[in-house]
Amino acid sequence: MTDRNYDVIVIGGGNAALCAALTAREGGASVLLLESAPRAWRGGNSQHTRNLRCMHDAPQDVLTDAYPEEEYWQDLNKVTGGLTNETLARLAIRDSSRCREWMRRHGVHFQPSLSGTLQLSRTNAFFLGGGKALLNAYYRSAEQLGVQIRYEAPVDRLELRDGWFVAACIGSERITARACVVASGGFESNREWMREAWGQIDGVWVSDNFLIRGTRFNMGVLLKFLIDAGADAIGDPTQSHAVAIDARAPLYDGGICTRVDSVSLGIVVNKHAQRFYDEGEDFWPKRYAIWGRLVAGQPGQIAYSVIDAKAIGRFMPPVFPGEKAATLPELARKLGLDEAALARTVQDYNAACSGGTFDHAVLDDCVTTGLTPAKTHWARPIDTAPFYAYPLRPGITFTYLGVKVNEQAAVHFAGRASPNLFAAGEIMAGNVLGKGYTAGVGMTIGTAFGRIAGTQAAAAAMRGETHAAA
Repeated sequence: MTDRNYDVIVIGGGNAALCAALTAREGGASVLLLESAPRAWRGGNSQHTRNLRCMHDAPQDVLTDAYPEEEYWQDLNKVTGGLTNETLARLAIRDSSRCREWMRRHGVHFQPSLSGTLQLSRTNAFFLGGGKALLNAYYRSAEQLGVQIRYEAPVDRLELRDGWFVAACIGSERITARACVVASGGFESNREWMREAWGQIDGVWVSDNFLIRGTRFNMGVLLKFLIDAGADAIGDPTQSHAVAIDARAPLYDGGICTRVDSVSLGIVVNKHAQRFYDEGEDFWPKRYAIWGRLVAGQPGQIAYSVIDAKAIGRFMPPVFPGEKAATLPELARKLGLDEAALARTVQDYNAACSGGTFDHAVLDDCVTTGLTPAKTHWARPIDTAPFYAYPLRPGITFTYLGVKVNEQAAVHFAGRASPNLFAAGEIMAGNVLGKGYTAGVGMTIGTAFGRIAGTQAAAAAMRGETHAAA
């Protein structure tokens, strides 16, 4: 079957895809959106989001003080270790200063930061109702504007000619359009590809111990197709938004409630009861998304966040209660850890805590002395019963391997930009995120490049140009 009634096809159903579909429709194009998931599971990982990191030069409705472009850029550059395209990063940062009015026009509402997120009140605008409410608003607006939406429509390949998009294919169905936006996510749900990327240690597939925080539908089908078809790839397949989540979380769609935020308030040990990284390196919103990768590097891809009674009430409680014990030996037994090893690790840590004034809202002076690895902030002895621990596994949100794009979000083939194929969201996020993460920047990238891709796709469609052989 062939359908030639659309100017623009958008492949995907999350934030970036919807931003592209809405802007393409606003640009005068007829739009078909193809979502691989059923309607009940629409939206990809966006359903689990809750905020957008925003540049602003003065206080706004739900944002305090100012968060100027240069500070935003420095934060992003720091967490990525310089593995970012500054031009594209600044493009997304600047768009974050002006996108919220557009979002409101499409039904998105914002709320101030609440308890547990107050440290983000200057940098991040929270969605009222979270990511699901944002998605529902966008879908309602898209339907009202006349965007055609198909669910359970997994595109398995594209027809391309010399870098031009010609058609999208769903099995034997071939759908043509004048332009296309691919916003179909990464490959984190593809267990075989994850195995290929991470390999084995001691005969065990490392990624088999990973949990997927988000959608089960991000199989990377079009990402692989595009790379195999000659699109320029960018990023490391082992780099991702990887959070330390509760090891008892479900394999898919656990979302934010499975995240464990107690890390900076205690110590983290591996299955040998040994510490392996600085738990107080920086504010949690700038470091939470490195801990999944850190745990992935430990034996068995398992770790434990250990705290005492002093930490209770200072972090967002996860959905699963922590193991609780009156003594450290009892806690070790409940976790299956060597009692003497855990006691020795805690004893060494407690002895290294050098005092200072504890303040979890700032980078305080509570540090360890003579301990490797050091804890550089919020180091307080673990000495007040009861004691608690949370088992941790790597929780993968989205992968960073993607396709290379330019400022117009055009996909590159051998260094040349496609005239009518564009990418947005996780499938191109590796242009900005080479590694690391800071809270809310994924939605910034998806919103900015979704809007850019939709605008450019509509313009390409309106020009009416097609490949000569199409």
